Amino acid sequence: MNQFTLHHGDCYEVMKSMPDNSVDSIVTDPPYELGFMGKSWDSTGIAYSADMWAEALRVLKSGGHLLAFSGSRTYHRMAVAIEDAGFEIRDQIMWVYGSGFPKSHNISKAIDKAAGADREVGNLKFKGGTQLGVINDDGWEPKDVYESFSTTEEAKQWDGWGTALKPAHEPIVLARKPFAGTVAQNVLAHGTGALNIDASRITIAEGDEPSAGSRTATFGTQETISGGDGSGGWQPASGRFPANFIHDGSDEVLALFPETGKSTGGRIGKKSMGDVTNVPAGEYEAGDPGFGDSGSAARFFYCAKTNKRDRNEGLDKFFAKQTLGGGGLTAEIKEDGSYGTASAGGKYGSVKAVSQNYHPTVKPTALMRYLVRLITPPNGTVLDPFLGSGSTGKACMYEKFDFIGIELTEEYLPIARARIEFAQVNKELEQDTLF
Repeated sequence: MNQFTLHHGDCYEVMKSMPDNSVDSIVTDPPYELGFMGKSWDSTGIAYSADMWAEALRVLKSGGHLLAFSGSRTYHRMAVAIEDAGFEIRDQIMWVYGSGFPKSHNISKAIDKAAGADREVGNLKFKGGTQLGVINDDGWEPKDVYESFSTTEEAKQWDGWGTALKPAHEPIVLARKPFAGTVAQNVLAHGTGALNIDASRITIAEGDEPSAGSRTATFGTQETISGGDGSGGWQPASGRFPANFIHDGSDEVLALFPETGKSTGGRIGKKSMGDVTNVPAGEYEAGDPGFGDSGSAARFFYCAKTNKRDRNEGLDKFFAKQTLGGGGLTAEIKEDGSYGTASAGGKYGSVKAVSQNYHPTVKPTALMRYLVRLITPPNGTVLDPFLGSGSTGKACMYEKFDFIGIELTEEYLPIARARIEFAQVNKELEQDTLF
């Protein structure tokens, strides 16, 4: 059974106590340094600390990979800190989703407010959607919010103007610890330095594979395995070559991709004359033969669908809480269904789903499974210096990796431990049963 160890404390200090070259990979979701929902842990500057990332570099094996999430506005500062710590930046993976909520400031409304003008009220704004409310002495009180219309001439000139776009992606830095010699030498010596391409290929829909008899070239998406059907034919690989783009399969994201026609397999490329291409005369150079399938171009990229059960699996005995946005508030849900006293932090907030796991930035386990699988060698140990509610650890148990997690905020540790223990016990279940 794969093991996990959780630490409560500052990741910089905890990593100092860890041995050199003791972990195979690091997969983590650090603070984005945005002060998200008023949370103090999201505005400490730790993600920009080259000293902290230098400790991560030290405990990572030679050639080991790091994957770290960030926000679109702050990614550059984190990436520079990682590079300054001594990592080699290898790539940027883009995690794209359709669940983002715009947090734009209404310019027209702000102008009317500054002028002391009352705005004309229209229809209910969040009908059937996000519920807003206020915090008072009795806890959280729901409050209906209505559309409003510009009053002053100055405000009317700026109708429709705001200050932000809807968030729909998060960049992930892919970095590697430098090593001496070649990649092959490092892999043999330490087991690290390479990516697990075949285990991370994008699955091809059933019935869309090319026929076994069509000859294809070794180039990214297919292998040339001879005689697989007993007739000397060529067999397709297990899937498409993984890309640095991952999406959630939501309708909003799928709508961005065009429909593409069916591609054909077979010989792709030009016939060699046995020159500098080092291809024997009469043979075909490598090419991308396609998989003979059609549909949304989203099929070319890995889809990490979110499961509604994922957030709360293993937390049956935990008390549910209602998370309130804006001020970073939480209000406990009593047995009679009423709201308990909300924690201090702000006055207004949008209501999130009732959940035992009330951490505000939970990543889908399917996504984290894909990421740990991509960069971690078999039987490896994964480190997450920013544990949160344990999504990386949960993914490691399913993927049969050992795990070390560090978390500064004590209240999240029991949630993380319960979620990881659930995966540790249930890791032999079929994936389609879990997700």
